[in-house]
Amino acid sequence: MKTTQKIITVLITMVIAVFFIAGNSYSQAKKPWNVPDKDKNTKAAANLKDAGVINNGKDLWAKHCKSCHGSKGLGDGPKAASLKTNPGDFTSAAFQGQTDGELYFETSKGRDEMPAYEKKIPEAGDRWALVAYMRTLKK
Repeated sequence: MKTTQKIITVLITMVIAVFFIAGNSYSQAKKPWNVPDKDKNTKAAANLKDAGVINNGKDLWAKHCKSCHGSKGLGDGPKAASLKTNPGDFTSAAFQGQTDGELYFETSKGRDEMPAYEKKIPEAGDRWALVAYMRTLKK
């Protein structure tokens, strides 16, 4: 009888653990950004293919983004594990499929744990340089 009780206790504990893990995974699922149409279609204020712009973006990435998003944009930076939300994979087709305007908006406005960089990086050209660098992260 005691063996049966132990097995039941172990099974109940395992079920609770599975629900806990599943619940945390669900809460960390990426919710879509709500980017207004006018912002989705915003054109870059910089040449996003210019090497100097990309290098500026790379420097800004190292200073402001790398700690969460990782050096290659895989969402594996040193702070990523402590975040409540997944910082995302910037090399993915889904991420890279966004318009430049969407990336600029998301970078500028932020949400949840993602800071609004329009305050931290006040120059629009610098935020566009980040977009240019993000485009280099595709697989």
